[in-house]
Amino acid sequence: MPSTPPEPAASRAVPSSVELFGWGRTAPSGADVRRPTSPIELQRALPTSFERGLIARGLGRSYGDAAQNAGGTVIETTDVTAFTIHESDPNSDTVLVTADAGASIDRLLHALVPQGLFVPVTPGTRYVTVGGAIAADIHGKNHHLKGSWCNHVVSLHLQLADGSVVEIGPDRDPELFWATAGGMGLTGVILDATFRCPRIGSSQLVVDTDRASDLDAVCELMRTGDHLYDYSVAWIDLMATGTNMGRSVLTRGRFASAEEAATKIGADPYKYSAGEIVSAPPFMPAGLLNKLSIRAFNELWFRKAPVERRDEIQSISTFFHPLDMVRGWNRIYGPAGFLQWQFVIPFDATRTLFTIVEEISQSGCTSFLAVLKSFGEGNAAPLSFPAGGWTLALDIPAGVPGLGPLLDRLDNLVVGVGGRIYLAKDSRVRPELLPQMYPRLDEWKAVRERVDPNRQIMSDLARRLGL
Repeated sequence: MPSTPPEPAASRAVPSSVELFGWGRTAPSGADVRRPTSPIELQRALPTSFERGLIARGLGRSYGDAAQNAGGTVIETTDVTAFTIHESDPNSDTVLVTADAGASIDRLLHALVPQGLFVPVTPGTRYVTVGGAIAADIHGKNHHLKGSWCNHVVSLHLQLADGSVVEIGPDRDPELFWATAGGMGLTGVILDATFRCPRIGSSQLVVDTDRASDLDAVCELMRTGDHLYDYSVAWIDLMATGTNMGRSVLTRGRFASAEEAATKIGADPYKYSAGEIVSAPPFMPAGLLNKLSIRAFNELWFRKAPVERRDEIQSISTFFHPLDMVRGWNRIYGPAGFLQWQFVIPFDATRTLFTIVEEISQSGCTSFLAVLKSFGEGNAAPLSFPAGGWTLALDIPAGVPGLGPLLDRLDNLVVGVGGRIYLAKDSRVRPELLPQMYPRLDEWKAVRERVDPNRQIMSDLARRLGL
């Protein structure tokens, strides 16, 4: 299959001073931003010696400060977006794709789905680049069966701090490869990657929905049934208390066959479209999301879900990326922005999950975007977030009274049972907890010392956490 050329753009490799922030919009910092428009410009945009270092940045969907570098250099990769879909055995379940680091999942899907292919893993947004997917080792609704993004990477090209380019993979310098997987961009600048993409039967999914009355009910449904589905996620009401604590709407599914999809989209089984239906206003007043409004939303969202529904046909956008239908949805939290807090704890610490949900519910924490998933086993990457167990992610408006002490207490509970916080979502975890959350941290640091002894690759997150 032919290569797909990069989208045209004027050269923007000359640095310009820009204020950057993460998706949570809580901690902006200024940097000299370079925007190369070709692979050659990307490599040339990397100076060899500068005081505050550099970090690569994709579409800015890390919630905190992982893709910021105060007073330093930031390389935006989003104008370098070419990819190639390789020829393959038609009987194989997967096809190899090589993509520039700046190519987004959105761009890939528009090319892959019409050819009967899908990305190996997608998070809750399609606006993530291939480089970002590797740096954060992103996970999705299929982790319980397929693992995270880097489980599917065959090889990648990495530009090191000294300007040299190396090709690495699970079988070629595996220590550096796995340090790069989930390494938050701190081992070098990812230039491109080759990864396996699965074949699909159509652009639609067959989805089952169950409404669970409390946390125990949804955990039991997931424990006993997730293995039967390719994808699984539960929305959870974190404002419900008492006997309703943790009530949830669980949606699970698989890709539909061409015959099943025909009832929804007609004769073309791979018809695909995705876009935004509405845009959030450029300015939202502070306090719009409060206990009253979020409690009302959560009640409506829970009640509108069917108690049980089977074999509903849904589009890729509806099932995987519903928030992407609202452009700039992060603005709804107002000028103060918001935090996302995501943790994973082992399955044998389920009681701690209940304790955490109870604390959040009793605190009146104003969250309407909260999802619960079950993870399969993690991979060999020292800083990769997923590990076998329960993972809960929630958005919370910044500035909620008592939020800092509450999350500090919950961090301690997570650490106490061998859990961890996701660095791609983090903006406030205490650095002294990091070695407990990631017990192989010293292994990762040793690899970084080998490839970047002078700390030329640097970010605000790295400084904040002592990385």
